[in-house]
Amino acid sequence: MEEPKHTGKKTYICDECGYRTSQQFHLSNHMRTHTGERPYKCDQCDYSAARKFCLDQHRQAKHTSEKPYMCGECGYRATRKSQLFEHIKTHTGEKPFKCDECGYRATQKSHLSSHMRTHTGERPYKCDHCDYSTAQKSNLDGHLLTKHTGEKPYRCGECGYRTAKKSHLSSHMKTHTGEKRFKCEECGFRAAHKSNLARHMRTHTGERPYSCDLCEYAASHKVTVDKHHKVKHSGEKPYMCGECGYMATQKSNLSRHMKTHTRERPYKCDLCEYAAAHKFTLDKHHKAKHSGEKPFKCDECGYGTTSKSSLSNHMRTHTGERPYKCDQCDYSAAQKSCLDQHCLAKHTSEKSYMCGQCGYRTARKSHLSEHMKTHTGEKPYVCDECGYRATQKSDLSKHMRTHTGERPHKCDQCDYSAALKSCLDQHRLAKHTSEKPFVYEECGYKTAIRSNLSAHIKTHTGEKPFKCEECGYRAVTKSNLSRHMKTHTGERPHKCDLCEYSSEQKSPSTP
Repeated sequence: MEEPKHTGKKTYICDECGYRTSQQFHLSNHMRTHTGERPYKCDQCDYSAARKFCLDQHRQAKHTSEKPYMCGECGYRATRKSQLFEHIKTHTGEKPFKCDECGYRATQKSHLSSHMRTHTGERPYKCDHCDYSTAQKSNLDGHLLTKHTGEKPYRCGECGYRTAKKSHLSSHMKTHTGEKRFKCEECGFRAAHKSNLARHMRTHTGERPYSCDLCEYAASHKVTVDKHHKVKHSGEKPYMCGECGYMATQKSNLSRHMKTHTRERPYKCDLCEYAAAHKFTLDKHHKAKHSGEKPFKCDECGYGTTSKSSLSNHMRTHTGERPYKCDQCDYSAAQKSCLDQHCLAKHTSEKSYMCGQCGYRTARKSHLSEHMKTHTGEKPYVCDECGYRATQKSDLSKHMRTHTGERPHKCDQCDYSAALKSCLDQHRLAKHTSEKPFVYEECGYKTAIRSNLSAHIKTHTGEKPFKCEECGYRAVTKSNLSRHMKTHTGERPHKCDLCEYSSEQKSPSTP
């Protein structure tokens, strides 16, 4: 009678899970995965195994230094011939084991078996101390060491770092060697670990597999979802600043906050004198100022920026979205920083920063720094098109619209659009409301725009502070002087779209 192993018949069946085999001793070995029986004991340590060959492998790996099998490509040595064969596949790229569900390929059958549990949800390895279960035994071993024993047997000889898991030590050692063997073909990013590369690839694919179960938030990394849940849904803020009472959800946030009290700026730019309290701030500075790279582009107007968040803020100039609402008045803003400024300026009387030159006071230190430039004459921001100089970067950004023609601020009641939000606000007051809140008591003059009132008052005082250096002409307002200067330069920027006529001014000059 032919043996089942030669006929291919699998006559021995496991009643627990339906596993089939052609040999009885294979079924006996398999049953130990259900019973947990481990009859083969190591005589040198507490290790035990369900199968004899596992015990033999353990003895060779743990209790002898012999590694007779060597890779001719890289010098890797193994205690078992099968380990060497598996290692060789890392050089040949061979991945013969394929998942029928998603196309995943593996160099080893055991890796494919572990992978299949991501589809079946099977978690056969249970912790006998808590409810934890996992798809892989190595994860259970790591869990036991980390959560229930506190043992950290793996130690770094370079710096004394200790860990409960051998894989963590291997990862840590790469911080000393600088080894980054896994490379992204999209952008050249390199990683020390394959898992880090896999996570990085989601920045290209946009995959966000981890979802919050309380809202629609999703992220590419599980740790990001965990942080989100803690910050947004737990309400817990266990970390408090002893200086000012600030409370944070994370210890790292409190550490960053403390630098606002100590003024510590440990992160230095190696290309200029800039220093920052936080590394991510230095990284943003370096990307914005020294790389020249602006990978995030606006499809509406071609605006480019160094960060995705800046592009999101910019897009609101097109959509008109103002998600940040003041809880004390009707004000809303496109950016949180603008809302914070509004609250300081309009709803608090505190203006702790004062100019020693003229007594100007403000609620924000940055405003005082900008104000001081009016005394020093400093104008560090220069337009490459015409040489215009500004004291503030925001002023230069506004000026650039005179070259690009960009008018992102749209009126929601007519076709008017403006390069500056202040112009849109003036337009709404002048054209769509009858409100004229600015009144000159001397003559009863009323206007919707504050600057118009200032100009009108000068018609009573006779003040003309703006002087032409060419001919001595004096003007009440800076805009009038700018228009006058075109009579010297010959500039006629306003063109008729029906004939060749052009003019220095858009509207007729007033007497």
